[in-house]
Amino acid sequence: MSDLDEKIVELVADISGEDEVAEERDLDLFEERILDSMAAIELLVALKEEFGVSIAPTELERDEMNTVNKIIARVKERL
Repeated sequence: MSDLDEKIVELVADISGEDEVAEERDLDLFEERILDSMAAIELLVALKEEFGVSIAPTELERDEMNTVNKIIARVKERL
């Protein structure tokens, strides 16, 4: 896992309070109730602060950022 991947996994784990996201990176974070709307906004803010990547909540569909792997892919697209 790259440093970038690791940092994003840590952010998701910190915001969600669920360490299992590191092991299950394709787990649907919303379906499993690991993230809700407020936590998702908090994550977007953290991604902007940490990586300078701006993703508006209305810019992507939920299913485009519903797993850790998809979040990592979206961040990498914008770096």
